[in-house]
Amino acid sequence: MKKYIFLIAVLAFSGGIFAQQSWSLRDCIDYALKHNIQIQKQEIANEQQKVDLNTAKNKRLPNLNGGMSQDFGFGRVTSGQDNSIVTNTQSSSNRFALNTSIPVFTGFQIPNNIELCKLNLQAATEDLNKAKEDISVSVTSAFLQVLFNEELCKVAKEQISLSKEQLDRITRLEEVGKAATAQVYEAKANLAQDELSSVQAENTRQLAVLDLTQLLELPSPEGFSVVFPEMEPSLLTLTTPEDIYSQAMISKPAVLAAQYRLAGMEKSIKIAKGAYYPTLSFNGEIATSYYTDTKNRGQGFGTQLDQRLNQSLGLSLSIPIFNRFDTRNKVKIARLQYSNQALQLEESKKGLYKEIQQAYYNAVAAQAKFTSSKTAVEASEESFKLMQQKYENGKATSVEFNQVKVNLMKASSERIQAKYDYLFRTKILDFYKGITLAQ
Repeated sequence: MKKYIFLIAVLAFSGGIFAQQSWSLRDCIDYALKHNIQIQKQEIANEQQKVDLNTAKNKRLPNLNGGMSQDFGFGRVTSGQDNSIVTNTQSSSNRFALNTSIPVFTGFQIPNNIELCKLNLQAATEDLNKAKEDISVSVTSAFLQVLFNEELCKVAKEQISLSKEQLDRITRLEEVGKAATAQVYEAKANLAQDELSSVQAENTRQLAVLDLTQLLELPSPEGFSVVFPEMEPSLLTLTTPEDIYSQAMISKPAVLAAQYRLAGMEKSIKIAKGAYYPTLSFNGEIATSYYTDTKNRGQGFGTQLDQRLNQSLGLSLSIPIFNRFDTRNKVKIARLQYSNQALQLEESKKGLYKEIQQAYYNAVAAQAKFTSSKTAVEASEESFKLMQQKYENGKATSVEFNQVKVNLMKASSERIQAKYDYLFRTKILDFYKGITLAQ
């Protein structure tokens, strides 16, 4: 019993250490790629395509079948000994055989099917890559949202510190008769409002952490924390949508998968046309039998098997003449599927270009907002310093001071939001250029 208690304690302690570690963006993405259910399902689909390819390759191999039959005859039967007619008897015969068939020519269907399976495997691999990209983008967005809310919590706490300082100052002035009691209550109300804002910011932060941990398939957000990197963005010239699109066309899994499937549709047409050709196969068999009846027991089991042993080799040719237009219709369907896949490829290309355009102009807007927010914060900080001096010297009312303080908090919050929005938008542009998100 003590052994089990000790084991549980060790596991609980190790789990606590795991929960308390800080996660970087790289850690989050790597963990999600290993544990996300959608990715695991896509990996299974990829393995299925590998099995299909192996099955297609094995179609070239000969098959081998064994068979055995047992027949009973009553009354007038043909003797298995000398093929004579025997009446009023009961007979029993056994036949044992091994046969094989090797495809010689199948209208090129086997090699075309192998090529089709290869292309389907490549397409499935790109589908897996796309699933990994999608979860990486989602994790990056959720991670930056956590950082954003972490900074908002810091701003809210700074506001509480300022309000506490003002409350202490007003309280001391009220004690010496230089401030009204109403001003003290007003300062307390401001402090309470800032504390409420801090609680709300903390709740929002916890929800952001919950969203991230759910993406990571973690059982609980308890004890989860992120590494707070230095991520002050630099204002760089953004790559044009045309240049990004040129890079994305050779690397984006969604387009590559559609291209592989279009090439696969060409093979499907050839496979359907293969049914117009005759098929040729090589066949072989080795067989023996044993016979006995109530009037003539015949030779022993081993002797009969040896004497009745026979082998046969042959070629089998099948020429399609009329199959109710089945082949013709299958070829038509394959061509229609090719046309549909060509449209899907074109749609994927256009959709990709639209996404890149939207990402680019979102980044441009985010860059402009980030630049202006920095200016707004600098102006609000200077305004707050001046107002604080006026308030402390009795040249400004508490209402004026609180308004400037609220403006500073608002400007700081907007700058934080603009900062992480710009970071995310630029990372999306890097994503389309094939740059790893966690860099």
